[in-house]
Formats: sequence, structure tokens, C-alpha cells
Amino acid sequence: MSQPVPPPGNPFADSAAPQPYPMAPPPAPARDNVALGLVAALVAALVSGGVYGAIMGGIEREIGWAAVGVGFLVGLAAGKVGGRNPVLPVVSAVLSLGAVYLGQLVGIAVLIGKQLNVPTTDLLLQEFGVLTDAWNEAKDPLTFLFFALAAFAAFSGAKKAAR
Repeated sequence: MSQPVPPPGNPFADSAAPQPYPMAPPPAPARDNVALGLVAALVAALVSGGVYGAIMGGIEREIGWAAVGVGFLVGLAAGKVGGRNPVLPVVSAVLSLGAVYLGQLVGIAVLIGKQLNVPTTDLLLQEFGVLTDAWNEAKDPLTFLFFALAAFAAFSGAKKAAR
């Protein structure tokens, strides 16, 4: 003979006690929104580029893992918010190039500002041409390697974050 199947729920609960209302599931995160993913990638590029430049100016040298971090943060932001759209990894790579360039300019501005006792923001806003000339003088093959590392990290970070 088969045994009776107990009713679903807590068998030890008092059936006369009021049962709480079931909780509604939490809202799904905003995903697959390309425009929001692009905005998140742009914000991440600006913030991480500025931080990269501040670190570079503070220690007075370029560091490759920081450029990789910039690219990865840009790709991560785009992929997590924007989802699996195939445009996002490409745009993330391009934005990471701009972020590393911005970071290198900020780093140069910090270094020049220390030497001349001039605020970094004044150099960035008023003497941008001087900064780009200084960047052109200081660039070397390692500079372009950092660009490539950042773009690769952004592309792969956006792909992996969208999974």
C-alpha cells in the first residue's frame, strides 16, 4: 500500500495562524540596454583614466597593469550593464584607448605641475596643446603596448561580463 502524500508547506506550522504574504521576487537587473552600457563604459573610462593618470603622475612612471585595469574596468562596466550586444566590446576597446591616453596626459600634467608649481587642472584646461606636445615627445613603443593591453582587456572584459 502506498502512504498518503503530505500537503505542501510546513507540517509543524499552526494552521490557524495567519500565513505571511509571499514575497515578490526582486526586480531583474537592468541588462541588455546598449545605451546604458555605453554610458557606463564612458563614465568608467573617464574615472579610471583620471585615476590612472594620478597614479602615473604620483609614482612618476607608466605601469602596464594599471593600463590593463583601465581597460578591464571599461569593459566590465559595458558588459555588466549593456549585456551581450556585439557593439559593446568594440566600443569598450575604443573607449579604453581614450582613457589610457587621457590618463597619460593627466600623468604628464601632474609631473609638470609638480615641477612648475602649477595646478594640474590649469594645465589640463589651459595648456592642453603643451601636454599633447609633451606626450608626443615622451611616447615610445611601450606606450603603444599599454594601449594594446588596455584595448584587449576592455574587449575581453566586456565579453566575459556579459555572460
